[in-house]
Amino acid sequence: MGVRGSLFIAGAGVARGYAGQPDLTAERFLADPFVPGGRMYDTGDLARWLPDGALEFLGRSDEQLKIRGYRVEPGEVEAALRSHPSVREAVVVAWQGSAGDPRLAAYCAAGGGLAEADLRAHVAALVPDYMVPATITLLERLPTTPSGKIDRRALPDPVVHDHPASEFVAPSTPMEQAVADIWAHVLGVERVGRDDDFFALGGHSLLATQVVAQVRSDFAVELPLHSLFSYSTVEGLTAEILRMMGDSEADETARLVAELESLSDEEAERLLAGEAGPPDAGR
Repeated sequence: MGVRGSLFIAGAGVARGYAGQPDLTAERFLADPFVPGGRMYDTGDLARWLPDGALEFLGRSDEQLKIRGYRVEPGEVEAALRSHPSVREAVVVAWQGSAGDPRLAAYCAAGGGLAEADLRAHVAALVPDYMVPATITLLERLPTTPSGKIDRRALPDPVVHDHPASEFVAPSTPMEQAVADIWAHVLGVERVGRDDDFFALGGHSLLATQVVAQVRSDFAVELPLHSLFSYSTVEGLTAEILRMMGDSEADETARLVAELESLSDEEAERLLAGEAGPPDAGR
């Protein structure tokens, strides 16, 4: 239940094969391991059982994509996108980024007011990091073929937010500038503005781990990798880092207060007199 797998059809209604195509027949019509002498048909579809007994279609097995060493089922990412209440339709395709590496590009027909960052955070909570699309293009409707299927060839180029110089907004604080410098180094770009989106600039989960490592080194903050999916602008991530730094300072203060309260009157008097440090002073 709930596990993705290949969909096979068996029973009396299974055809004898493809007319005049013995090789394709041998490939798709297989022996049924559950019925001696029976046969089953390999549909090429991917699906999973739902708790109510229905089958959820997850795409085609021949549409698998390989992204940074991982095999990705576009249908699974599309299902995560469609689970957002504002998304009517979704399709995910492979796209060559500026560095020439394959990335996931998502296209969604969605209601007005939906922000790309909010949709990305929604998907990031449902699928592994490497399956979160690098770009999400919001459209009024997706192009279709005469038969009503989504026409992947008619999809526009992914929306990449390259801000012209007139729209560049410089970081407003030294902390924002420090975060922008980390992004610029990791992404290999000349400059990063406070409103720029990490993923729109070419970022992905592998580069996000480098950002997290550099933040840990520079600011001594254990930033979760998912933070970049929820706070994908310099301004947003800086605010989250500052919040975590504040929480760390508050935790340290609370710890010291607890240790001081545990001292005896005699130990407290010696501490006030400068004769001894707090219990962990030597650490």
